[in-house]
Amino acid sequence: MGKFYDHIPANIVSWIQDQKIFYVATAPLLEDGHVNMSPKGCSDTFHVVYDEDDDTFGVKDEVPSDPADEEDAGKKVAKKSRAVWYEDMSGSGIETISHLKENGRITVMFVAFEGPPQIVRLFGTGKVYEFGTPEYEELLPLNKRQPGSRAVIWVDVYKVGTSCGFSIPFFDYNRPRNKLHRLAAFSEQKDYDHDRAATLTTEEKEKAKEKEQGGGGGASMPGLRHFWKTYNLKSLDGLPGLEVAYSTSVPFNDWKSTGKVWDVDDETIRSKSRSKEGGGATLSFVTGQGLGWDLGKVLVGFGAGLVVSSVISRFVKV
Repeated sequence: MGKFYDHIPANIVSWIQDQKIFYVATAPLLEDGHVNMSPKGCSDTFHVVYDEDDDTFGVKDEVPSDPADEEDAGKKVAKKSRAVWYEDMSGSGIETISHLKENGRITVMFVAFEGPPQIVRLFGTGKVYEFGTPEYEELLPLNKRQPGSRAVIWVDVYKVGTSCGFSIPFFDYNRPRNKLHRLAAFSEQKDYDHDRAATLTTEEKEKAKEKEQGGGGGASMPGLRHFWKTYNLKSLDGLPGLEVAYSTSVPFNDWKSTGKVWDVDDETIRSKSRSKEGGGATLSFVTGQGLGWDLGKVLVGFGAGLVVSSVISRFVKV
């Protein structure tokens, strides 16, 4: 049965920190507005907040090594929490930010894809701290933010719900995707180089221009600020989106000088399929061919068997 709490219990905190993906749901106040659900999966973007000075949190709780085993305690130590925040990465949509600016309502959901089944929902009130604001810089200084980071989404949690998740399939985690980081770092570098060019002498500008043109292509590709201004100003329902990030004078990181490199994703990777225990038709979560494909194979095999049996029967009679 599902349980509800007015805070995030310590054992749930520990479990949340092990998850590789989470989902956020928001909606506008408009009756026929677009309800939004967004998956989030970049590593090290989700953070739990502990209020060490709040007596209502009590003494640090002992956390079971297995969240489903309440008797196996004392393996780790953690505090309860009533607030979380995550680093919001760039994308072509701006629904979550727009909805939070209008009404603040948000639900964050985690699902177990391995180990004991579990679903956790964090019901809360959200705030948006855009790139370029003091609140953003306090939580994500330049040396800690990831390329493409456009805002911090802060959530004050007022209710936590847990449920079984018995029907959720198993999936194997392979590796994180790097595509967003690669594209965002390239775009941010364009902005950084443009800002730096304003401080160069005429001779230095000419040398930089020659070097850029010699790189072959992409010289005129706009930076991340242009992307934000083009795609992130309004939601699908016309609500305000980004208002600070695209116009702030706060510089991006010089990614070329950091030497940081993100490998090209191997997009041919597929997870291992998992079959239902005890036999029966296999549901393929890998190829996308599903039950119909497997039943087809069964029917083909059955037909082939009839043909072989018929041939053998005729041969015996002869």
